[in-house]
Amino acid sequence: MSDHSAAPASDTADTADRHAHAELQLGTAGVAYRTVAGGEAAAANLAWWDADADDYQATHGEFLGDADFVWCPEGVREEDVRLLGDVRGRRVLEVGCGQAACSRWLSSAGADAVATDLSGGMLRHAHEGNERTGVTVPLVQANAEYLPFASGSFDAACSAFGALPFVPSLATVFAEVHRVLRPGSPWVFSVTHPMRWIFPDDPGPLGLTVTQPYFDRTPYVEVDDDGEATYVEYHRTLGDYVRALAAGGFALEDLLEPEWPEGHTRTWGQWSPLRGKLFPGTAIFRTRRS
Repeated sequence: MSDHSAAPASDTADTADRHAHAELQLGTAGVAYRTVAGGEAAAANLAWWDADADDYQATHGEFLGDADFVWCPEGVREEDVRLLGDVRGRRVLEVGCGQAACSRWLSSAGADAVATDLSGGMLRHAHEGNERTGVTVPLVQANAEYLPFASGSFDAACSAFGALPFVPSLATVFAEVHRVLRPGSPWVFSVTHPMRWIFPDDPGPLGLTVTQPYFDRTPYVEVDDDGEATYVEYHRTLGDYVRALAAGGFALEDLLEPEWPEGHTRTWGQWSPLRGKLFPGTAIFRTRRS
């Protein structure tokens, strides 16, 4: 679940502090808006998440837990909403697992869970989480556009803020997920709500003013002094997701836009009580392989 996302606007001091180590390590010098092909995006985001993995875990590990399935910064939990249905005895794939807390929860709930992530740094934390909990799930380093699994080998797939914002082609990812799922299987994923793209990446009052067109799909790119990408994120509208799902052979069953819970005071990147009371920060798509 990313906290370095959604709004291609000038960094706030808070955002800069959160990611200073990674930006220093990668030599991030500025922001550009330009087309980024898959190879460049994969290399940049692999390096980014490897560099940021320790800070990310230190900041968010307690909230996410070691074996808990949290869909979003609003705190929606799979234990409560059961978007994947009954997972007992089912083989479940997590795409973009981070530290794999969701997969360990799935395993504890009786699933045969498999966790994938692009970043070796994040998978290192996933391995440590396996050891801490004694709940050992298989960890596979893989690009979401090229899933190294046999066709029809999973009963469900999920992704909690993993992979989708960082790949250039939704169609490619959805085709791969469709391929590895058995007919009728659920595919459920959460992403930053697309409307957040229009606001600055700021949890405070400055983050309430529109600065970016919703319909501009130009990728947000952080670059080094040579103009090479150090971080890449892609924007899609709600309609883009719906059309890509339909074209990829998935039926949309529900779209959840979680409200900010009363009494929830945590600020997570650009998610905050101030913004959460006014407009959604997360979109959760519950779909099924047709």
